[in-house]
Amino acid sequence: MNINQLETLVTISKTLSFRKAGEVLNLTQPAVSAQIKSLEDEFKTILVDRNHPVTLTDRGQVFLKNAEQILAIVEQLKQKLSDLNQIPQGHIILGTTTSIAIQILPRVLSYFQNQFPLIKTSISSMSSTQVLSSVENGTVDVGIGYLTDRSPQVETSVLYYDTFEFVVAPAHPLASASRITINMLKDVPLILLSPDTLGRRFTDRIFREHGLEPNIVMELGSSEEVKRMVELNMGAAVVSKLSIAEELRRGTLKMIRVTELEVSHPVGVMTKSGRYVNSAMRQFLNDLKGMPEDQFIGSE
Repeated sequence: MNINQLETLVTISKTLSFRKAGEVLNLTQPAVSAQIKSLEDEFKTILVDRNHPVTLTDRGQVFLKNAEQILAIVEQLKQKLSDLNQIPQGHIILGTTTSIAIQILPRVLSYFQNQFPLIKTSISSMSSTQVLSSVENGTVDVGIGYLTDRSPQVETSVLYYDTFEFVVAPAHPLASASRITINMLKDVPLILLSPDTLGRRFTDRIFREHGLEPNIVMELGSSEEVKRMVELNMGAAVVSKLSIAEELRRGTLKMIRVTELEVSHPVGVMTKSGRYVNSAMRQFLNDLKGMPEDQFIGSE
């Protein structure tokens, strides 16, 4: 058995095709078949059902889980050996929310990549709940999001505190108010984030605690979409204070204090407990955690 054979099996499990696996691995289809046949002969079992579409057998699925673990160990070994060069390098996959990706990461990454050009970063945009689960299952290396949900498998570090604020267009009937209460929002048409986001769960909880049924006219997947609809005066919204800094400066949105919404929510870094931290991740985390809070919220 060799590493190439394991990589071939993993690729087949993803592509469901010997031909496509060969294209990904830059191998001929006979070479792919030979590698799988060699594995099956060595372990005296059938790993791949060659009918169309190609699938793994039950034994193949068990083999796959262990193959992925072995490949992960090999990758960590490569990273550890690379770290001995003492030159931060590698690839970091970041998982974060859309608003954080837009508001924070450009400042952080532009500095970071100028200082460490050998470190490459990829960003996956998702809800805060998905950020946590993606760190847990290893889909992303570093998560940045709200730390409301916790997991024993994930280590966290607070970067700054955010709040969720009520916003309207300048032409909205409530735009002249400086502070209101949640009861005044009972019949106000609201444009809210989707139910799987922390901002929406928080908003729903506040309305529920006060026995109110919000008048939801629209649900959208990101703060950027919500803000655009509010700017068109199609409804009011509750969104992250950090995400509206630019709109407040331009005057396209008006923020109104709502007493019951004045709760601070920690935003921070998430990494998987016990995971090997290569030089790229270590450098990135050190720089990120070392940034003063006003670097994140100072633009407001």
